Amino acid sequence: MPTSEGEAPQREERQSAKLVILASSLGTIFEWYDFYLYGLLATVITIQFFSGVNETTGFIFALAAFAAGFAVRPFGALFFGRIGDLVGRKNTFLVTMGIMGLSTFLVGLLPSYASIGVAAPILLVLLRLLQGLALGGEYGGAATYVAEHAPDGRRGLYTSFIQTTATLGLFAALLVVIGVRLALGEEAFAAWGWRIPFLISILLLGISMWIRMQLAESPVFRKMKEEGSGSKAPLTEAFGRWSNLKIVILALVGAVAGQAVVWYTGQFYALFFLEKTLRMDGATANILVAIALAIATPAFILFGWLSDRIGRKPIILAGCLLAALTYFPLFESLSRYANPALHAAQREAPVTVAADPEDCSVQFDPIGRNRFDGKSCDIAKSFLAKSGISYRNVTAPAGAVAHVSIGETIISSIDPDGLSGPARTEAIAEFQSRAKAALAAAGYPEKADPAQVDEVMVVLILIILLLYVTMVYGPIAALLVELFPTRIRYTSMSLPYHIGNGWFGGFLPTTAFAMVAATGDIYYGLWYPVVVAALTLVIGLFFLPETYRRPIEG
Repeated sequence: MPTSEGEAPQREERQSAKLVILASSLGTIFEWYDFYLYGLLATVITIQFFSGVNETTGFIFALAAFAAGFAVRPFGALFFGRIGDLVGRKNTFLVTMGIMGLSTFLVGLLPSYASIGVAAPILLVLLRLLQGLALGGEYGGAATYVAEHAPDGRRGLYTSFIQTTATLGLFAALLVVIGVRLALGEEAFAAWGWRIPFLISILLLGISMWIRMQLAESPVFRKMKEEGSGSKAPLTEAFGRWSNLKIVILALVGAVAGQAVVWYTGQFYALFFLEKTLRMDGATANILVAIALAIATPAFILFGWLSDRIGRKPIILAGCLLAALTYFPLFESLSRYANPALHAAQREAPVTVAADPEDCSVQFDPIGRNRFDGKSCDIAKSFLAKSGISYRNVTAPAGAVAHVSIGETIISSIDPDGLSGPARTEAIAEFQSRAKAALAAAGYPEKADPAQVDEVMVVLILIILLLYVTMVYGPIAALLVELFPTRIRYTSMSLPYHIGNGWFGGFLPTTAFAMVAATGDIYYGLWYPVVVAALTLVIGLFFLPETYRRPIEG
């Protein structure tokens, strides 16, 4: 059958578009795979690299490794964003992918503390820093590259495939880790098998690099270079001129901050809440979240496509609005269906903590190594918060030792002054034992009973939370790309994205937990994403421009 005159070029264009999306998405999936491995294997890595150092040094190293994953991402955005605007999108994200892949591979080869001493954690932190910097440069490059290839009216759809990569990268990391664990057994995995997921990343790196090297530079960037209209100082132009800087700030507070907290609440805090607060079995919680993710992930593409027709703003801000209005009832329902015995006990046998407010610390612990055992109030609240128990605060006289009331039972905490070492540990364990017995007597379950979990309802609630994620995240790449001119686009869009997702989002679980520990309300931590999402809604509604009909060149 003969082809029409324009059919062959159109087919070639479609094939080219598919290659652009595939290559950019595959590389970004690979980078997220690398990034998530550290989190999934954090317990094993801590044993291998931090267990031999003293407590203070171990705390510093663990904090540095954590900060490398989230805090340094904006600096990677600045460094690689500048290069991307000066020399090109393609070569820059090839470099970031190479750094990420090699850093991950080297973690798999790194000798443990038992082999080379303190050099092991130092090298690990350095590799994590490189990973964080590389991730800071990757997303902006991939999103910009895809958007600059997309025809007008389809940028939301094209870039939405990039938005699925974080979820798919998490899936890939989970599958590899679970597969290696099952194949080797826990003992072999803990001894040396944990290295395999890191080592096979070199194969993924090779495949991703080869595919991406088939690509040409983005046509929009090429045209800019041919016209000689590129920026000679992207950082200065993006952040040193108020006309551009105000758009960066507006992008952060009027779009990305809300997107970030909704994304982290739906994908990470919900899992944290199921496991740590509702005491659901970890494997079950992971499976239910995975099912919800598999069902909800196509909605990233749906909302990206829809944003090409009705605009980016309405979808992103609607996601923020729905999240702000429904988080509290949704998480309360999650409690009712995931652990009905705990939900009933909290209503029928309320818990209170009577303590001197001066005796209570803010329990902000981003790396999970602070024990909060220096004061009687901290000992009581830390135990209850980590057990997922809601409690009400009551002010006690100054200097009084804190005590916990569970229904009609009153249990005194311990005064740690004068106790140290094994004596303090034993006293804390004895208090926790008495508190556990009283909680059990009052009907508080130690763990969620699998027979009582309504898995269908839990998955349904998780799907709703994840649909909010797809609403705010699906169109965000297209919005950010369209907000900024070509000459400073990579630099300008990367910084607000990584401040929002690295800082506003990355610190959400620990910030929420600190709020729960301070107030005793297991739902109180939700005020953090609710307030940020509401702030983004208001600022975005009145000040954020709509961009979906903007030309991308210029």
